[in-house]
Amino acid sequence: MASISGSARRRARVRAAGYWTATAAVAAELAAGGVWDIARIPYVRDLMTHLGYPSYFLVLLGTWKVLGAIALLVPRRALVKEWAYAGAFYTYTGAVVSHLATGYAVGEVGVLAILTALTVLSWALRPPGRMPA
Repeated sequence: MASISGSARRRARVRAAGYWTATAAVAAELAAGGVWDIARIPYVRDLMTHLGYPSYFLVLLGTWKVLGAIALLVPRRALVKEWAYAGAFYTYTGAVVSHLATGYAVGEVGVLAILTALTVLSWALRPPGRMPA
């Protein structure tokens, strides 16, 4: 019986480590990307223009990204976290589609695909206290 308990504890630790690693990566990208969007740094502004989006969209998108990063990291507020996960998923998958639709090569969306996968992983591994009732 002790080995089952030890094994269960080990799985719980691995699950928690996976959750926090994925969540930290997604929250960091959302926060940094959001600040870059709000500041309209030239690289991001030029990219958005190439994708066909107006520059004012950066401030809106950036604000939601920063709020999403905060929502993923603060305790409780499970329903707000659900919205943050949905927003991150839509942001990353929308960026993949936007890049591919405007002529970027499939290889250029690798980071976006990884961020999409990390978002799904964070959502799937979240502890019960971070899930809606």
